[in-house]
Amino acid sequence: MKPLIVLNFKTYAESTGENALRLAMAAKQVASDSGVTIIVVPQIVDIFYISQHIEIPVYAQHIDGIEFGGHTGHVLAEALAQAGARGTLINHSERRLKLAEVDAANEAAKRAHLTTIICTNNIATTRAAASLNPDFVAIEPPELIGSGIPVSKANPEVVTGAVEAAKGIKVLCGAGISKGEDVKAAIELGTDGVLLASGVTKAPDPKEALQNLVAFV
Repeated sequence: MKPLIVLNFKTYAESTGENALRLAMAAKQVASDSGVTIIVVPQIVDIFYISQHIEIPVYAQHIDGIEFGGHTGHVLAEALAQAGARGTLINHSERRLKLAEVDAANEAAKRAHLTTIICTNNIATTRAAASLNPDFVAIEPPELIGSGIPVSKANPEVVTGAVEAAKGIKVLCGAGISKGEDVKAAIELGTDGVLLASGVTKAPDPKEALQNLVAFV
């Protein structure tokens, strides 16, 4: 099975509004050409717009563990699903939650039939996240995020330890991923794919950067 590539748009100017759509269209083209599943994760306000233009999966960057009701300013799972999202990140290092909140968000996503990726920063949190039975956990040491130094090279023991701690839950490798060789290394360490952002979103040519990512697959 080919690895999964999850592209987090974050809130960069290069991946907002019309730029977000252009980036998503590039991901769609590379996915079609390569046969690799590429998931795009734009800002919540761009989900509906992007999902109307591409067939590849669109995920949210965050979700709250709430139900219909008076929750002004929160992100409702059912609203994401109706906007076209197929899944969501939970507990990204830039949007940290308490464990009870992670659990509630995971359950809310399941209620709305959204695929869940719980982000973790070490082996212990990976074990705790996996116990909540998400679809994926994504191991991302925060000190390496945006560094250009892939965790698969800087600290491969964290990746293999996370795979073991996940106990059968699929694992993604994040932090510092920017090249095809990083994807290859992550797969060789036992993961099911990668989660990345700036290596593509801030690249001079995002489509070329994506093509490089899938070149080793």
